[in-house]
Order: sequence, then C-alpha cells, then structure tokens
Amino acid sequence: MRSIKSHGAPTPYDRPVRLLLAILVDSPHFRRLLGALGVFVVILLAGTLGYLALGKPGTTVVDGLYMTFITVATIGYGEVVEMRHTDLGRFFTMAIALAGIANMTFLFSTVTAFLLETNLNHAYRRRRMQAAIDTLDGHFIVCGAGRIGGYVIDELRADRRAFVVVENDAAALEGRLEADPRLLALHGDAADDDVLARAGIARAAGVFAVTGDDSKNLVISLSAKQLNPGIRVVARVHDPRNAAKTLRAGADQIVSPDYTGGHRIASLMIRPQMVSLVDELLRAGERLAVEEVVVPPRPSPLRIAALGHSVEWLLVAVRDGSEWRFNPPQDASVSPGQALVVIASAEGRRALQARVAG
Repeated sequence: MRSIKSHGAPTPYDRPVRLLLAILVDSPHFRRLLGALGVFVVILLAGTLGYLALGKPGTTVVDGLYMTFITVATIGYGEVVEMRHTDLGRFFTMAIALAGIANMTFLFSTVTAFLLETNLNHAYRRRRMQAAIDTLDGHFIVCGAGRIGGYVIDELRADRRAFVVVENDAAALEGRLEADPRLLALHGDAADDDVLARAGIARAAGVFAVTGDDSKNLVISLSAKQLNPGIRVVARVHDPRNAAKTLRAGADQIVSPDYTGGHRIASLMIRPQMVSLVDELLRAGERLAVEEVVVPPRPSPLRIAALGHSVEWLLVAVRDGSEWRFNPPQDASVSPGQALVVIASAEGRRALQARVAG
C-alpha cells in the first residue's frame, strides 16, 4: 500500500494549519515576531563563533551552539565549553545571556500579545469562509441583509441556490450568522470593488442590490457591471425618481417594495384567485414552480417538438430578447441564449435541462 505522504497529498490538518499561518502573517505582530526570531538566530551564530574562538582546543561547532543555547535558555546544565581559564570568556557568556534573555522576553511578549489581541476563532472562521467563497461559481451576491435582503436570503436558501451575503452592519451580520451558521457572508461595504471581488463577482451569476439606501444600490449596480459586464443585477429602489438613474448605472431590473406592495394589495382584492395561483407557482419549495431554462450553446437551433412531453413540466412561453412567445407551436425552434419558461417540478426542470443540453 503506497503512502499518501510520499506523493505530497494534503493531510486533514494541512488546511487548518495554512489558515492559522495566514492569520499570523496578517497580524501586526508578525514583523516583530520575525525580528525577534532573526535576532535569536544572530545570537546563536555569534555565541557559537565566540565559544569556538574562546574555548579550549578541541571545541566543536556543536559544543559552541549547545553552550549558547543553554545559556540563552537559562537551562543551566553546566559549562560544556570550559570558561574558567579566561575572564574574557566569562564576560562573553554574561553578554550572550543578557542578550538572549532580553530577546526571549521580547519574543514571548510578542506571542502573548498576538494571542490576546487576535480573536483566533473569528479570524479562523473568516478565513475558512473566504476559502469556501473562493470555490463558488455561478452563485448570487446579496448586498444587504436587512428586511428585504432577509427575504431574498430565505428565498435563495429555500431554492437551494448558492449565494454570498455582503453586509456593512456588523451586528446585523452577526445576527444572521447566529441564526444560520452555514451562511457565507462578508462584512464590508458592497459598493467597494475589493469587497465585491472577495465575494466572487467575476464568477457570480447575479447581484441583488437591496440595501436601504438608493444611492448605494446605484453604486453597487455600477460597480458590479464594471467588474463583470455579463452579470445580472436586480436593484431595490425606494424613491421612484431614482429608478431611471439606477437602470442607467447598470441594473437590469428595478424593484420598488412600495409599488409592488400596493399592486399586490389591489390584486388581492380584485383578482384573489390569480394571485393565489401565482404565489403557489413562485413559492420556492413547492412541488410545482415557475422555472426558466436557458438554452445553452449548440450547433443548431432546437425544435420544440424535440423536447417531447412530460407530466413533470409544461412549457408556457419562450423569451427571445425583449419578446415573448406564449404557447409556441411544435414546429417552432429555439436558439442558444433564449429562455424556456415552464411550470415544472424539480425533477422536471432537471430533465428539461438535460434535453436542452443534449
């Protein structure tokens, strides 16, 4: 049986060790620690050379190094290199001891300060979360974990979508993490390009700009489109006067909670059964839901008849750019990039995606 270590494969302990080392490197005490270790090496080297020069004939490098180490460490095993014959050797030993003890004190104080001032649990969790985010692809970024953002998070979680939350309010973020420890989240301003880059904006499929500030949602939309021109951005707007500006900044869709809420209230009174049906179809986790399947790149257009029929899905419409084709005939064809809007179960959606890809 071949050894795993002989092939350089990572062990279960490699990742925690790498994360802890990264935390240490990022610490402000890292330079002081490196300096103390460097001085320690210099003291060992100077002591070894000094004892070689001052010791009796026959003194070896190992004798000088060992003598220096036990002097600095104050172990006190006795003189390995005899210094009774020379006062200079005794003064040299005292100098090495003073320098070594002072350096060791500084070294231990630096390590103590690092342990006391660094929240290792928080830093380790942050590093581990960033490592998990770096593995995501085709995920969503939710900018803002407030009231509206919370509903978006719940919907994405129920639909089993991969996503990352970016929130500038540390208390609100901690509350979210306490309620859902599996949540992937970053503390920072979502309008900052560096924060969006850490959230994987280059690999993300979409961004929800749902903070409580219209101006910030506008900047998030602009930054997201600049960092990833192909990404889809849905932005929240409180003031209708900011809708056109946010669209020009790069948002693909605008949602006004006030307008949507008012429209829904009126619809519940005028057409309650329709609203009930739409709610059932849009609610994540139900057996049937309104889904969309995008036609992937393929050498030739796909005919509707080639999709066949299934009790698990029902084709409602085809989205072609800005145009809708409802209930398309069997001899119609769809091209790559067009979206099939269907009422389907989870199994039906996966089966349709497989047929479209084939």
